[in-house]
Amino acid sequence: MLENDIKEDREFDIIVWGASGFTGQLVVQYLATKYSTDAMIKWAIGGRNRTKLEKVLIEKQKQEKLPEIIIADSHDRATLDLMTARTKVILSTVGPYAKYGSDLVESCIKNGTDYCDLTGESQWIRRMIDKHEDDAKKSGARIVMSCGFDSIPSDIGVYYLTEHARAQHAQSCASITMLVRAIKGGASGGTVSSILNIIDEVREDRSIAGILANPYTLNPVNMRQGPDSKDQNGAIHNREANVWTAPFLMAAINSRIVRRTNALLNYQYGKEFRYAEATITGSGLKGWLSAITISVGLKLSIIAAAIPAIRRIIIEPKVPKPGEGPTSEEQENGYFNLLMIAKLTDGQILRLRIKGDRDPGYGSTSKMLAESAICLAKDKLATRGGIWTPAAAMGNHLLQRMRNNAGLTFDLE
Repeated sequence: MLENDIKEDREFDIIVWGASGFTGQLVVQYLATKYSTDAMIKWAIGGRNRTKLEKVLIEKQKQEKLPEIIIADSHDRATLDLMTARTKVILSTVGPYAKYGSDLVESCIKNGTDYCDLTGESQWIRRMIDKHEDDAKKSGARIVMSCGFDSIPSDIGVYYLTEHARAQHAQSCASITMLVRAIKGGASGGTVSSILNIIDEVREDRSIAGILANPYTLNPVNMRQGPDSKDQNGAIHNREANVWTAPFLMAAINSRIVRRTNALLNYQYGKEFRYAEATITGSGLKGWLSAITISVGLKLSIIAAAIPAIRRIIIEPKVPKPGEGPTSEEQENGYFNLLMIAKLTDGQILRLRIKGDRDPGYGSTSKMLAESAICLAKDKLATRGGIWTPAAAMGNHLLQRMRNNAGLTFDLE
């Protein structure tokens, strides 16, 4: 019996947790618009403040019958248990997850409820794996993290490209490098808050730095080794694309999700598979100088953010707060354009272009997260309980939803 069938008697398919936040409102708007006439999808919204949640429904919901509002608190297990027992899937937008997500994940696992979120916090994911994976397998709860721009384009892109290499070339990919060609979109207050929280955790517990630095930190126990080393931290020339590259901030989570997927799929990509990410800065001297500037700038920014006085006086006043984000116009005019370069075992090169039709941090992310939740609730997945990655849990089902509904394209060049 599939996990979806076991949960058929639940009152709701999806509860959007944190619906009054910036990303939560976008998810509500997406569900209300895309699935307004789909009576097969039963969803509700949840949060702490009824007044704020009612306002969201009035502004974002166009149906005559409004979804139900469920009141709970991130640190009140009793209210969380009552909520998670009523639905097939919890869709969580409440971060930083290391601060506000642990009790919710535990509640979902207790009640055998599926879960998806937007976290880019690898230290927290590792914490949840170590603490709860065995219980998730027993309860049947499918916990799927990083279902936004972190890390669906990377995870599903690698999944698709490796499948194509096997089907069309009868080969494996020895390595894949994802290069960011272009990104346009407003800064994400939630992402900034999560990064600052990670820096705080490292300052309080230096052992977390080691967890973050390990390229295989999210792999299952006894599978935390491989050919990849540390993430790119300087200017590197990519020979296949003939461009200079700089570090990509999100590589720290995306690469680890991809490697966990490979391990969960029993090394479907190969035990010696290598993966990396970077940002294209251009060619020639100008590209090199840009790569150097970005590399140094990222290092200095992290150092500055770790110094409380500098953070308080210089950084925090300039960055968006949690719940703040780009305007509707900025979201609609935003986009991302990524290039994956795969080197097959015989040396042949494959190139995959991945595009999104909205800004990555909010417009595209809200659609990716919503479709992930619907995939868990409605698609006939063979996946059992456990702590999963998007590609390992949903594979081709999720790929098709990204293409058909979420505005993502995956095209070979």
